[in-house]
Amino acid sequence: MAGSSHGHTPAAWTGVIIVFIGFCVSGAFMVMASPAGFWAGMAIVVLGGVVGGIMRAMGMGMPKETHPVHQGAGQREPASVEG
Repeated sequence: MAGSSHGHTPAAWTGVIIVFIGFCVSGAFMVMASPAGFWAGMAIVVLGGVVGGIMRAMGMGMPKETHPVHQGAGQREPASVEG
């Protein structure tokens, strides 16, 4: 993944940070046995995915044409093996 710059975009970083905060909130409220707080944390997790998707749609994510998964085999650069 490192060779394709996977996830090195503002949309990816923002989405992951919000999701991480949501998991932390959810985990804390789970330990405190508070179902309402747990579900609030899970709502933050969903919000992170939505925010990341919106940012990607606004052009802050990796364009599909440069992503290796969306390129044909003839368009990809061969992987280098360093020894």
